[in-house]
Amino acid sequence: MVGSRTNEKASSLRWKLLRQALLPRASPSNPDDQTQMGIRRISRRSIHGFKLIPSRLLDKCETNDCDESTSGDARFCYTIPIHGFPKLLLIQRVDDHAQLSDFEICNRYNIDNTGVVCSWPSEDVLAYYCLSNADLFRHKKVIELGSGYGLAGFVIAAVTEASEVVISDGNPQVVNYIQRNIEVNSGTFGDTTVKPMMLHWNQEETFDIANTFDIIVASDCTFFKDFHRDLARTVKLLLSKTGSSEAIFISPKRGDSLYMFLEIVKEYGLQFTVTENYDAEVWNRHEKFMNGEDRDSWPSYEKDHCYPLLIRITP
Repeated sequence: MVGSRTNEKASSLRWKLLRQALLPRASPSNPDDQTQMGIRRISRRSIHGFKLIPSRLLDKCETNDCDESTSGDARFCYTIPIHGFPKLLLIQRVDDHAQLSDFEICNRYNIDNTGVVCSWPSEDVLAYYCLSNADLFRHKKVIELGSGYGLAGFVIAAVTEASEVVISDGNPQVVNYIQRNIEVNSGTFGDTTVKPMMLHWNQEETFDIANTFDIIVASDCTFFKDFHRDLARTVKLLLSKTGSSEAIFISPKRGDSLYMFLEIVKEYGLQFTVTENYDAEVWNRHEKFMNGEDRDSWPSYEKDHCYPLLIRITP
């Protein structure tokens, strides 16, 4: 018989997760193990994921960063799974709880905080999809929206021979990490120009880069319904009006959120397709999670919230 603690509602567990994030970490004298198991079940941080781009945490001394000034930062080495391609080193924050300054920045800029918390599974899938379809990006101008640490943007810059890659986010903390990571990986981009950009989807300044990009990429950017209209407007504004421009989104359904966004996309006169099975390896891993063959690596896996669909949006 499972105790009542294990049957706590998801909403209750999420509030406990938020409380855990806000309060300083302490070691309780009598931890509630069942509740902690529930919180881990509710949390979908990137400790789980498709693991299509292998990565490992580097010891600071491996990269001569023994005196790294920011104690909450670490370097992750991403191995592009194609022989002969360079490794990517991405500096990321590894704090296991949010900071009050994070929420102050969110309120100031009217943004969410997900980009600085961790890398999300859909970003890994987007990076892998771009890697598998590198020819799409050759000699193209590309922008990643809501990039977080920008794994997909960095993969595009390193392997596809794009002419320019802009890695953008609305969080100034995240954009600072992007700039640092461009500097760290500058030798891997060849002739591709790589730039960071702080971009809020509701800002008028986007007119400066209107109709500039051949390809827009984004992962899991349709979750927050309040941002749908601004995101759709930004896609329409940024896509080039010449040639075959398109936006490539990798996003889970997350209830009705994705399809509500696509309804707004139609309002802006854009076309779209939605594809469920778009890559054999991604689909294979999804089926293993669904069939319980690999539940230990992602025990909270749910198709609606975890499996990202491929959305291609065109003018």
